[in-house]
Amino acid sequence: MNDQQLMHEVVKLAVQAGEAILPFWQSDVAVTAKADDSPVTAADLAAHRVIADGLAALAPHIPVLSEEDCNIPLTERQGWTRWWLVDPLDGTKEFIAGSEEFTVNIALIEEGEVVFGVVAMPTNGRCYFGGRQFGAWRADPGADPLSIRVRNTPPAGSRFTVVASRRHSSPQQEALLAGLGGTVGELELANIGSSLKFCLLAEGSADCYPRLAPTSQWDTAAAQGVVEGAGGEVIEVDGQPFRYPARESLLNPFFLALPAAASWREAFIEHCVKR
Repeated sequence: MNDQQLMHEVVKLAVQAGEAILPFWQSDVAVTAKADDSPVTAADLAAHRVIADGLAALAPHIPVLSEEDCNIPLTERQGWTRWWLVDPLDGTKEFIAGSEEFTVNIALIEEGEVVFGVVAMPTNGRCYFGGRQFGAWRADPGADPLSIRVRNTPPAGSRFTVVASRRHSSPQQEALLAGLGGTVGELELANIGSSLKFCLLAEGSADCYPRLAPTSQWDTAAAQGVVEGAGGEVIEVDGQPFRYPARESLLNPFFLALPAAASWREAFIEHCVKR
């Protein structure tokens, strides 16, 4: 099975994991705090089991790093060349609050770079998937997958749209947004939870997603694959490629997600470097 065929099988698996989550949604599910105080529910664990079993059946030789099974020594992870990076339920806080803005994230990583990523929405069956070598698509139940593409400029008469988190910001991010407004004009903010922030960018509904607040590797990898397949990029704030090396900490550096060919790209990166 080649990687493109594997991607389509992972789409099916992500949808199955979403189906395992739904019985727990809006049902007063019990919440447990993990060591880092982040919440976990039975839904997270049910989705993890579906994904872990499914990936083992699809590609038993590829190891899995999941948010719900991440206590793997660095000495072991350093020997991996290809691995799965998984968040069985991204947006647990949104899930607990009864929002629809949570996702299933599955990415294939090779030598620290995203080969492809799959982001599934359990509540409506929508799935985003793609990779740099393949393109990117949005699939809705009962319809053929639709090819998606970032936009390099806002439509005529529309303001520059920046994706933000409902729950996470920082003084650095607010300062960055002020500088971005000076480069591209008045900003409109689109607030949404989970990895759907990347997907808005990938389907051309937004222009930029800067993140100067903490994330973990499993929060971003799958959606990065979608963005890259759609003609976008995810970079560190100094313009360097955003990668997933084996390291002790699984926290990400700050990043920018944006169209790779945007006319304002260089000016924005220069602003970020100088700030």
